[in-house]
Amino acid sequence: MELTIVIGGAAGQGLNTVDYLLGKTLFRMGYNIFTAQDYMSRIRGGHNFVTIRFGTVPVESVSDEIDILIALNEETISLHKDRVVPGGLILYDGEAETGGKELLQIKAKEIARDINPRGVNTVFVGAVLKLLSLDCAEGEKVIREYFSREDIQEDNIKLLQAGYNLVDSRIKLEKASRAGDQIYINGNDALAMGAAVAGVKFYVAYPMSPATGIMNYLAGKQKELGLVVEQAEDEIAAINMALGASFSGIRAMTGTSGGGFALMTEAVGLAGIGEIPVVIADAQRPGPATGLPTRTEQGDLLFAINAGQGDLPLVVLAPRNHEDLFRQAFRAFDLADKYRIPVIILTDQYLADSTCNVPAFDFSSLKVEYYLMEEGEIREYANNEEKVFKPYLLTEDGISPRAYPGLIPGQVVLMDSDEHDEYGHITEDGEVRKAMVEKRARKLDKLCGEDLEEPLYLGGEEIDYLLIGWGSTYGALKEAREILEEEGFKVGLLSYSDVWPLPVKRLNDFRDKELVIVENNATAQFGRLISSETGIRAKYNILKYDGRPFTAREIVERFKEEVIK
Repeated sequence: MELTIVIGGAAGQGLNTVDYLLGKTLFRMGYNIFTAQDYMSRIRGGHNFVTIRFGTVPVESVSDEIDILIALNEETISLHKDRVVPGGLILYDGEAETGGKELLQIKAKEIARDINPRGVNTVFVGAVLKLLSLDCAEGEKVIREYFSREDIQEDNIKLLQAGYNLVDSRIKLEKASRAGDQIYINGNDALAMGAAVAGVKFYVAYPMSPATGIMNYLAGKQKELGLVVEQAEDEIAAINMALGASFSGIRAMTGTSGGGFALMTEAVGLAGIGEIPVVIADAQRPGPATGLPTRTEQGDLLFAINAGQGDLPLVVLAPRNHEDLFRQAFRAFDLADKYRIPVIILTDQYLADSTCNVPAFDFSSLKVEYYLMEEGEIREYANNEEKVFKPYLLTEDGISPRAYPGLIPGQVVLMDSDEHDEYGHITEDGEVRKAMVEKRARKLDKLCGEDLEEPLYLGGEEIDYLLIGWGSTYGALKEAREILEEEGFKVGLLSYSDVWPLPVKRLNDFRDKELVIVENNATAQFGRLISSETGIRAKYNILKYDGRPFTAREIVERFKEEVIK
């Protein structure tokens, strides 16, 4: 069993409050849930909507169909009525043309006028709970948690109960049951939590949607976790401050979106040649320039891989869901410190702003490694005039001993953005330059042998078609594959989370299959990356670049139209 509720209205009408109250209540009642936001780049007006998909089965993406439409204005009905399924309901405070769909008039403003006009939307929450034959007691608990003032809590509980009493039960839901301990978390919070558990002590950024939520989460945890969050004057300052913090020996991170990341690329090169570990979150949105600042896209892949001029080692990770956001954020710090490189996490607006239930994160299994010099090495160098520390020591695996200024008594730790020798002194010697370039390249050779993760495969042993995706397309692709399989197609799925360096072993097993790349950009960037790294060219590309995420049904229909024909 699964249903989809859409709440639509103008910016400033309180959509997020309805989303939170309904979503958290349904989660508390044991249902699996996935919510996503679609909003315009404005503070007031325009059209925004939130999709809440929930059920007794796991849900990991949005749906095209709507079972209940909560319309906070008439425009919402005109834009979404065609998506309401036969037998679906539209809730609206007034009369409107619904295209034959059933309209329930909820006199929310009239009810709220005598209680608290600012809580008008809570009436709709109560009505939905009654329509779904759910007890509103859990909703009352969520209200008490959401609003801090007691008088506001009481007003909203009255409004919830009033909405509950307005309608009759219409839908009998299956009893919900989830296995194990679960949490309800949004994408930015999951990424930020992974960074916090990894030991980040300095987060610096200039606010840029959709990455700002990472900073908001960590800022709220500063005292609790003993970290510092700094709002820089721009993205150039942000990444350079992060590099300074990292050079001083603490774990540092910055976050932005594509336009801000464009400003950071020179400093990415500095991190590469200076061998300074840093983690950068790029929450993608459609470009170029300002593009669609509040929409979603996977358009920064090739840009991230090629950030910084010249040859430099870096890693690009693209988490596939909320669990992976937490895991990969933790892992990013480990990789950055171990290999002394920049690590870029590619998320996007769809993933960053969506909320879902996931198994509670197991902190006890995570071990933080800092990869600094050990005590014996420090004593060997300490106050030793004959043995000068080499921060860029040429090693077989390319990884030099790491020390921060002040760690080794009597020793200076040098760093330079120019090419340098093992001591960190600037050089233009051709042989030294060659040796240093090769040393830095060996880091990725070691990483590919020890730490690179192959893509996740879903499907049978005998398939005719292979869907290939990366990052946030995972949920829709997983569901689409299951639908296609039920309809008789032999389809597998490869979902990538490590995208650079590109893992190629698993893909080579499918060279003889019909390959279908599915990604949220206009130029099949991942398909081009696969082709350049392996010589394998996908026969089909299913691309989307209107600023909206894929749905499973959309992928299925396009697969039939463009692949099966």
